Amino acid sequence: MRNLLLLLAFDGTEFAGWQRQKGQPTIQGEIEARLARMTGSAITLHGAGRTDAGVHALGMTASFETAATIPCEGFRKSLNSLLPGAIRVLAVEEKEPGFHARFSARGKCYLYHLSTGEVELPNRRLYSCHVRLPLSLSPIRQCLALLVGEHDFSAFEGVGSRDLNYLGGRGAVRTIFRAELTVGEGDPPGVTIELAGDGFLRHMVRNIVGTLLEVGRERMRVDDFVAVLAGRDRSAAGATAPARGLFLKEVYY
Repeated sequence: MRNLLLLLAFDGTEFAGWQRQKGQPTIQGEIEARLARMTGSAITLHGAGRTDAGVHALGMTASFETAATIPCEGFRKSLNSLLPGAIRVLAVEEKEPGFHARFSARGKCYLYHLSTGEVELPNRRLYSCHVRLPLSLSPIRQCLALLVGEHDFSAFEGVGSRDLNYLGGRGAVRTIFRAELTVGEGDPPGVTIELAGDGFLRHMVRNIVGTLLEVGRERMRVDDFVAVLAGRDRSAAGATAPARGLFLKEVYY
């Protein structure tokens, strides 16, 4: 059996997320159906993670095993000819036995786009969260710097992220490598928050962004943000930011 890795980009607007769901269009379901058509056998696709409905990707990865002899480039071209335009295969790579898109990953990088200004441009409405100015960016940057390193992120963990009765593993502890804010060009300019780390809990990025927006709107101080992180209480953090602003940028191996 061959072990292949797909590098994927997709617009998650019309999908119920990554994971296969009965009666719902999903990224995994769409690709598996095309792979089965190409190879003549059922294929189980293992994604690097499970993106929610409306979340997008620039560099999602997924692996699968197959006995088919189709060349990697043949898989890429054929899948792109069969898949809807919202899903594209950027590359296909042969991997060693035992490689797994999820369990072999060492980390991920996410982008969250904010659209600022009084009026949101139509071409941004499905790919960013609209936030009217004023938005204080300096305290947001201070909070982002405080996220770098190893922390317990229970305060930013979505419901159903993990089995809370399981006492093994690392719990809600994750390490953030990079946490930055950049202001893009344009009128009005967009704001992008980038988070890279060794792993992310369910809704973790969106919950962090929602809390950072409270800081940027001056409804919460930097000291309050520190207290939320240390307190590990989800109810003390901000609301979950909309899915449409989130992009999985890259998976690290």
